[in-house]
Amino acid sequence: MSPAKRRTAEHGGIVGTLIALLFLAVFCLLLYWARHPIMRYAAESWVVDAPAAHADAILLLGDDNFYADRATRAAELIRQGAAPVVVASGRRLRPSAGIVELMQHDLIERGVPKEKILPLAQDADNTEEEAVTLSKFCVERHIRSVIVVTSNYHTRRARYVFEKTFPSSISISVASARDGDFDPEHWWERRKSEKLFVHELAGMLVAMWDFHSTPRGEQ
Repeated sequence: MSPAKRRTAEHGGIVGTLIALLFLAVFCLLLYWARHPIMRYAAESWVVDAPAAHADAILLLGDDNFYADRATRAAELIRQGAAPVVVASGRRLRPSAGIVELMQHDLIERGVPKEKILPLAQDADNTEEEAVTLSKFCVERHIRSVIVVTSNYHTRRARYVFEKTFPSSISISVASARDGDFDPEHWWERRKSEKLFVHELAGMLVAMWDFHSTPRGEQ
């Protein structure tokens, strides 16, 4: 190659590199400018709030927050006539007491009659184990449709786990309860919210791995 052609090729290579770097810089700037809308969309798309108009029972998942936001949402659904009963699923803390008693108190305090509360003490360590326990409970009670009530950040994973765990004969929908520790519009501004979001992402990956080869209802 002649010196002139070599210089032309080198010049073209430099121009191409500069153009590529310019596009990369513009892309990074756009990504930085749009980071908040992207993170907001990621959190909002993670929240599922689509309760059925009516179901046989509301399943109130355990370990509610300090303000009993899950119980508040369940009580709201009961008042709306979405279901005749609410199953309060809570971990045992002692042989004679546990979270169920707190859940019953929270529901009654929010206007749910005691006779509409079905307490279910369980020893689950995670969402999958709780879903298995609730599945057996619903099958034994001949419950055919449920509304799962849980915290907003937990709804998508909960729906996935319950759909994989419950038999196909039971219809499942999910209702989102607001949570003071997780605001989908500003979750990246608080350390606890960030941890909750990352924990849910990791939990979903684990759940997908656990269920990837298991047909529905065979856990």
